[in-house]
Amino acid sequence: VFQGLKRDNPTVLGKLVPVIGDILLPGLGLSQPDLQTLIENVTVVYHSAASVRFDEPLRKAIDINVLGTRRVLELCHKLKSIAAFVHVSTAYCFCNRDHVDEIVYPEKIPYQRVIDVSEWLEEKLQEKILGQVMGGRPTTYHYTKALAESLLVHEGGNVPIVILRPSIVTCSVKEPISGWVDNFNGPAGFVIATGKGVLRSMVIRPNSSADIYPVDMVANMMITSSWHIWKEPPMNAPFVINCTSGSFRRLTWLQIFQYSKPLVLKYPSSEIFRYPGGSYKTSHFWHSIACQLDHNLPAFIVDTLARICGQKPFLGDVYKRIHRAMGMLEFFVTHEWTFAVDNLRLLMAELEGSDRQTFDFDIRTIDWVPYLENYILGVRKYVLKEDPSTIPAARKKLNSCNGAKAKTKAKKKAETKATSWTAMCNSASEPAQRIYYVGLLSQLLLLAGAMRLLVKHSQTFNDLWWTLISNLLQLSVRISLALRSTRGS
Repeated sequence: VFQGLKRDNPTVLGKLVPVIGDILLPGLGLSQPDLQTLIENVTVVYHSAASVRFDEPLRKAIDINVLGTRRVLELCHKLKSIAAFVHVSTAYCFCNRDHVDEIVYPEKIPYQRVIDVSEWLEEKLQEKILGQVMGGRPTTYHYTKALAESLLVHEGGNVPIVILRPSIVTCSVKEPISGWVDNFNGPAGFVIATGKGVLRSMVIRPNSSADIYPVDMVANMMITSSWHIWKEPPMNAPFVINCTSGSFRRLTWLQIFQYSKPLVLKYPSSEIFRYPGGSYKTSHFWHSIACQLDHNLPAFIVDTLARICGQKPFLGDVYKRIHRAMGMLEFFVTHEWTFAVDNLRLLMAELEGSDRQTFDFDIRTIDWVPYLENYILGVRKYVLKEDPSTIPAARKKLNSCNGAKAKTKAKKKAETKATSWTAMCNSASEPAQRIYYVGLLSQLLLLAGAMRLLVKHSQTFNDLWWTLISNLLQLSVRISLALRSTRGS
């Protein structure tokens, strides 16, 4: 990540002085010598440490996101020459409102009371009252970030404070390198699941805004905002910035879906489960059906075959995690918000000359199509750890997977003798063919299920049903033998 920096300025990292600390400990866990060094020398503090887990238990989320912020603020009060404290929040901390201004809204339950209750109330009881306490927010993450903002308003004192609220933070545009991303958060996880052919359906509101902001632009805004309040200290209240793109360069979830679909085929993962496909849904009913048929059914088949082959089943657990993640993110891909961006426009206008290039955060310069292309390449390289040199081989594997069905049909048409089940299983020695036959088996079971529902009360078709099941079991055994043979070779 820092190769370019080391090449251009080899000595710059020597300016860094690391200190050991922990936001969960009193006094941040700082030693007395380190604390004294900070008191004497630090003028600007950037606070972005947080738990970003949406399903974090309330007590833990408060300890990290609220009390952790208080501990950092207490340090700021001790600094002799504090010029700016930049607190990174989230644009969705007030997602219970349709329009979000650049202000801190008061909470119905004071933050200190929530802190006190979280300390003595049992976790099971906390979970029961979460819905009432969080005021319409879907996650403890967003709620505790709002509480942290309230704490800064009431306990900030004379410390010049910026509250920066980024929307969905995505890969870098330029720095440290184009396309850099290092986690599964946000869209990255769904890019991976889609590219591997695991994710086949999700619920979205197609025309709602997909408000994303590149991570290096957010970092530049943090630096610029600290300069701004050093120059013009805020009066009596934090300087709040909604770091959002929708007012400048609007992107919808439908556009992300349309732009990304061909890109995951252009830059496929080296390891895929199925050929990437599927679609978005606007109906929970059709989405639930798609999940049963295109997620849970293949998972059942693959895990059954894994057990037959003496291996540990895994796909069912994968889909449980995917469905849990989709459930937590659904609120944000099916709702629309508008954000006031007056302070963001002010910062943009203040940058001049070379500073505008050095600390660029102008989202209006982004072309979303090449940006998303770099995003998918970045996820592949930095998250999946797949070198770009493997792309041609991955494409070949993907194309062979896509062409397996067509080739099989052409072969059947050219040959007069039908292909036997044994020959088909033997042909599964290649990974692409195995993927194809898993899909074929899914379709056969789907057909069998439909027949079962349609003719449930017919004895004749009941007999046909059990005959079909018998044939499918024989097919499963033959496929498992083929897979064992492949593993042995």
